[in-house]
Parts: sequence; C-alpha cells; structure tokens
Amino acid sequence: MPAPSKATFLSSSDAVAHLASYQCLDGLSVKDLMDSRVHGGLTYNDFLMLPGKIDFPASDVITDTRITRNVVLRTPFMSSPMDTVTETEMAISLALLGGIGVIHHNQSPESQAAMVRAVKRHENGFITDPVVFSPNHTVADVLDIKARLGFCGIPITETGYMGTKLVGIVTSRDVQFESPETLLSEVMTKSLVTAPQGVTLAEANQILRSSKKGKLPIVDDQGRLTSLLARSDLLKNQNYPLASKDPDSKQLYAAAAVGTRPSDKERLKLLVEAGLDIVVLDSSQGNSIFQIDMIQWIKQTFPKLEVIAGNVVTREQAASLIAAGADALRVGMGSGSICITQEVMAVGRPQATAVFAVAEFASKFGIPVIADGGISNVGHIVKALSLGANAVMMGGLLAGTTEAPGEYFYHDGKRVKSYRGMGSLEAMEQGRPGVSGQANGKPGSTKHTPNLSSKPHENAATSRYFSESSAVKVAQGVSGDVQDKGSVKAFVPYLHVGVQHSLQDIGVRSVSELQAGVKEGRVRFEVRTPSAQLEGGVHGLHSYTKRLYA
Repeated sequence: MPAPSKATFLSSSDAVAHLASYQCLDGLSVKDLMDSRVHGGLTYNDFLMLPGKIDFPASDVITDTRITRNVVLRTPFMSSPMDTVTETEMAISLALLGGIGVIHHNQSPESQAAMVRAVKRHENGFITDPVVFSPNHTVADVLDIKARLGFCGIPITETGYMGTKLVGIVTSRDVQFESPETLLSEVMTKSLVTAPQGVTLAEANQILRSSKKGKLPIVDDQGRLTSLLARSDLLKNQNYPLASKDPDSKQLYAAAAVGTRPSDKERLKLLVEAGLDIVVLDSSQGNSIFQIDMIQWIKQTFPKLEVIAGNVVTREQAASLIAAGADALRVGMGSGSICITQEVMAVGRPQATAVFAVAEFASKFGIPVIADGGISNVGHIVKALSLGANAVMMGGLLAGTTEAPGEYFYHDGKRVKSYRGMGSLEAMEQGRPGVSGQANGKPGSTKHTPNLSSKPHENAATSRYFSESSAVKVAQGVSGDVQDKGSVKAFVPYLHVGVQHSLQDIGVRSVSELQAGVKEGRVRFEVRTPSAQLEGGVHGLHSYTKRLYA
C-alpha cells in the first residue's frame, strides 16, 4: 500500500504577509453592506461587525462625540423628549453621567421652563446670576426658594441685587426653627469667608476645601458681590467626571423640545430665558415648510442656540434642513418600539439604512447626526455609531428607570412603569381640559413639576404628527409598560463600559477612529441571515437568567 503523500503547507511565519494575496479584507465594506439594491433596507439586527485586534485596555477607549456643531459630550447618549422618559430628574442624571436629556414639551411652557431652569441650576462653576436677597427679605422667601429650586444658601446684599455690597449669607441652619416672618437681617451669618474677583476656579475650590463652608462669595475690591461658588458643585465634579457642561459657565447642558407652531416661538422664549442650550424641533416628518421657517426664525432670534432638526430618513429631507441652518439632524421614522408609523402610514425607513444614508450626506457639511429609535442594547448603540451617527437617542431603553417620569406599579407580577409613544392616542389627549395627565391610567411624576403642568395646554403629540386640525386622530404609537431597570446612575455606566468593550473588540480606541475605520474600509461587516440571528442569541437551553450588569 503506497504511503500517503505529505501535504505542503506555507510557513507559519508568513501568515500575516499572506493576507496581501487576497483582493480585499474579510467581510464587507459599509458601502457593500448598505447597498439597498442587494440587501434591501437593514435594521441593526441585520448585520454584525467583524472583530479587529486588541492591543489596548477597554478603559482607554474615548467616547467623546460632537452632537451639534458646537456641543461635545463625553458619552454618545441622549434621552428622547417623551412624556414618559425625560423630565427634570432624567435630564439632570443623564447630564451628570456624560449624556444629555431632552425635556419633553407635552406640558405647559411654564412647566417646561421650570425644568430647564432646574437643570441649569443643578451644577455650576462660578454662578454669575445667583439668587440674592436683601436684609429686608424674610425666612419665608428662603423657604420658597428651597421648595422651588432645592437650595437655600443665599447671599445677602444691601439692595438684594448683584453688584452691591455683600453683608451676609443665609444657610439652611440659619432658618431652621425660625418664624417665616423673621427678617433675614436677624438670622443671617455676618462672619464671611470670601474670595477676591479674578480668583481662578481651582484657587476658589481650594478655599472652599480649607474653609469647610458651603458657599464662597466672590467680591470685588469694594466688597460688592460678583459671583458665587458652591461646595455641592465641587463634590459633583469629583463624583461625575464625565458630566456634560458648558465650558464657560460650568453649568450642565440643558436641552428641550418644541414644536413648529407659532405658539412654540413664545414657548422657546421662556426656555431660552431659563438657560436653554439646545432646542430639538420635534416632528415625525421634519422636511416641512413649518420646520424650515422655524429654524430660520430661531437662527435670527437666538443665534447662539443650537438647533437639532428632524426627524429625517433620506438625503433629500436632510438637505432641506441643513440648508435652513440646522446644527444637527435627528434620524428615524417608525423604528421606535412604541411607534407604528411604518405600519399605519406606510412611510419610514429601516433604521440602519436611514442612519447611514443621512450621516453619509450630512458629514459632507459638518452636521452631526443623532440616531433616534430602534436602540435596545449596547450592540445597537455601537452599530449606529459605526454607520455615522454621533449619538443615539433612547426612549424605551431608559423608560422604566427610576428617573423616568411616572410611578411603578405591578403588571403580571412584574414591577413596571408606563411607557407610551408620542403618537399614541393617550399622548394626543394630554393637556385637554378634563383629561388626566396619566399614561395608561397610572399617575405621572410630580416631583419636579410645578402645578402649572396640570393646566390645559396645547398638545405636543398632535403637532408632532400634524394632527391638530384633524377631527379623527390617527394613532401612530401605542401605550404599554416596561420592566423596572433600576436607576440610570447604574444603567448608563453599564452602557458606557459596554460601548468601550465593543470598540475594543473592533480594535479601535475612539468613536472617531471607529468612523474613520468604517469610511476607509478597515472596519468590516457581515450580513446576518435569520438563522444567524437565532444562533447569535441565547438558544438550546431549558431555562436561563439574563443579567446584563452587576
């Protein structure tokens, strides 16, 4: 019997060099993947990214991203302007964690402005417009500030205005057990620790540390109050190093949504007065003359205000809004978990295809893109970023957290919160006289909402879907509930670390490097068949427990 012939193999040392013999890298380029004539419209579940080489720790991955022309965040996370997702508590928490929350406008203008004001006052560097009282104010005035704004460390000047002589300060201890009618001149602390005008933030923080005071007034050479520094903000700097802050004022960024009706111009004026940094024009179909006119009016009236326009899913839609002056675009139509626009209206686009098409076009003009909808896990976030999105906007993923509006209740033995689409009939009825401001019959949160919010007001949901004048309301969303996810202060750090580990697997050190690698064809993709999607999930088990983080 003849001996088997010995196979001839290449030298192992030539393995890397031999890759050059292939005409292209393994997998697909993003252009090949997103060829609609071959693959049709794709969602995030329809493809995977191929792994690269790991030569750095996940903690080295930088997630900084530009969400508008002039605003950079440390993480690519935004919360949706929905009345069961983003109010004060969500906006503050997300900003502290490096993202930004967009406060919904399905409420009165005064209520929404109060929420914006609460975000701006939560954290500051040098506070240049602090609340100031005179000695003739009373303890009742201090208690009112504490109830409305959450603090009571207030400087006292001769006239009760900035720029006049500082004569004292009132803290919570000063007003404890005092009659509301008591004058502040009788209870204020007169022995003060101050810093001179011109002191640096670092120097002022050091004075706060050594003095162990809660507030540090900054005065000029004549003892007149010019600004204020708070110890609470120093602690927040230590606890939340990724916080989204204006580089000049050191205040948290505040974002809010408005519609495109004439009354929204008056609403926006109130929001700007409250300190708004970013306005989101909220519409299911952004390519309208109403939105174009609104963008142009905002740019003329408030030139420093950043405008996020949308929603769009095509290059043609994007072009209209870019030409009008938009600072960023929101991409998505019908891809949210509670949205039925594609089903009911037969209009929309699969989200992955929409993000790629709009981002590819908008990037030529330096306009960031926000992927809005269809995000249900860390992998979807990274896929959206790889297709050109600068950030993701999340609704259902953040609904059910402690910071989302509404109260927990039990449904089929599980602890849940209500979650509804802004195109649902329940959302469209919000604000009408005699209609409860509750989602799915469950009470909404009033923790940070003034009583004004319960007054009848124009409905944001009907304007978003162009339904104000329709006698019959056609729903483009549903109402439901989502399971308790705990606090965003645990959940968002999980998302952040998950993105870092995903980028490490891909072999890139930052979001910008990821997008450059995709554009240059170094980061590769693969289409997932239905059986591949089944294989990539949990399968073959009798039962299992799925814990995402600890």
